[in-house]
Amino acid sequence: MTTTDLSALSDLLAGPVVPAARGLLGCRLTGHGVTVRITEVEAYAGTAGDPASHAHRGRTPRNAVMFGPAGHAYVYFTYGMHWCVNVVTGPDGEASAVLLRAGEVVDGLDAARERRPAVRRDVDLARGPARLCAALGIDRSVSGADLLGDGPVRLRPPLAPVAEAAVTAGPRVGVTGAHDVPWRFWITGDPTVSAYRRHVPRTRR
Repeated sequence: MTTTDLSALSDLLAGPVVPAARGLLGCRLTGHGVTVRITEVEAYAGTAGDPASHAHRGRTPRNAVMFGPAGHAYVYFTYGMHWCVNVVTGPDGEASAVLLRAGEVVDGLDAARERRPAVRRDVDLARGPARLCAALGIDRSVSGADLLGDGPVRLRPPLAPVAEAAVTAGPRVGVTGAHDVPWRFWITGDPTVSAYRRHVPRTRR
């Protein structure tokens, strides 16, 4: 990797969230001895008319990281048990982020297996946003970290770009608002991509 490659990634993340999400496919995320190649992502546009975003109603202590700078990690806790990691995008002050939904473990396989001992298949080690965080050892301590720096969790450009023809777009997963917006992107046919489940509102009795 060259300084130019990292600079190009920084420029990509500083731009609009949808192209940034698409460009994150194939990038490598390293955390605590494990590296994954990102195979599935989801874009969230913040306050710009995206009701599925954590920042839709404005800045709060929880979502403040989403407002910049780009390239930093936004980590949140969900369902009382899981961590999920996002890459912040866009200019400072305009909240947007890309959820990292799935990846292929390409280095540190033994460490990933130790963190997820119940997993039978290696393709499932980081298949889904919570599993990805578990495999990489990511928790709240990573939130706000500069992923383009030299910290314990680092984001780097892909070894080879992912061809446009190899990318599929579709609706986002498990969100109550704007769930049919096709801002989920994945590498077509990759076995580590998570299963799609359309959100179904709960019925009140």
